[in-house]
Amino acid sequence: MFAALKNLLADLGQTETPRRFGEDDYRVAAVALLVHVADADGVTDAAESRRLKTLVKERFGLDAGEAAALIREAQQSDREAVDFYHFTHVLKRQLDDEGRHRIIEMMWDMAFADGTVDEIEENTVWRVAELLGVSNRDRVLLRQKVAAETRSEAAPEGPWSPKPARGEA
Repeated sequence: MFAALKNLLADLGQTETPRRFGEDDYRVAAVALLVHVADADGVTDAAESRRLKTLVKERFGLDAGEAAALIREAQQSDREAVDFYHFTHVLKRQLDDEGRHRIIEMMWDMAFADGTVDEIEENTVWRVAELLGVSNRDRVLLRQKVAAETRSEAAPEGPWSPKPARGEA
């Protein structure tokens, strides 16, 4: 009976998927924060999922398969986390000020992905910025920068669109 229990426990341990990225890999910490922002309002919609994949591929130079694996690990890390400290601790140790600012910029990018910044998303970025040592001023400037980029990228054509001045377009 003891042998059967031992075999059962060994079998259960083998079902866990090995991690491709180390636990202290700053990319897992960064993407876990992005995942958290994407899901802060309780729903990760298609636009947020697409933006997450694009950010991970572009910012970390990964192909689609590596990006998907990193996102899966980050999602697991986010589910297991009780707070942001582990993630921000890893990021503070491994990134300089510019790198930490880029993390906040990416978080704003994620928050704007669905077209609106939810109060919870805003609060999450604020808390993480504080833990990373990014000043309130810089956090707000990064928000404004991403908002301006988002508006220019997603300027919809329609009756409410700004009309080009004469001689433009």
